[in-house]
Amino acid sequence: MKEVVAVVRMNKMNQTKQALTDSGVDAFFVHEAQGRGLGFVNRTLIQGTEQGYEEAAALLGEKGKLYPKRVVTVVVEDERAPDVIDAIIGANQSGKPGDGKIFVVPVRDAFRVRTGERGERSIS
Repeated sequence: MKEVVAVVRMNKMNQTKQALTDSGVDAFFVHEAQGRGLGFVNRTLIQGTEQGYEEAAALLGEKGKLYPKRVVTVVVEDERAPDVIDAIIGANQSGKPGDGKIFVVPVRDAFRVRTGERGERSIS
């Protein structure tokens, strides 16, 4: 099993939900989050702030802010992970910074609390 964790733009959640449903995934989690990527940090401003330049610190406050995001988590069988990843990319890719990230993590085991089912049976 694989856990697919995707960080996406807030305004892309409806497209992401639809893409997951279209790919056969109906069960997933969504969390509110805040963050920023490396492209949003100007290293020159950081150096200026470290050297005590107040103007750099003021600009860094604006450039260094956190942006609202959504974190989507899906656990699927190994062979379904590529389809889930393609669906998320298809719904979120604009070619601009901030489109998001996808992380894929192996899942050793899973349990359905209600029935006690274990492994892939617990997620299907």
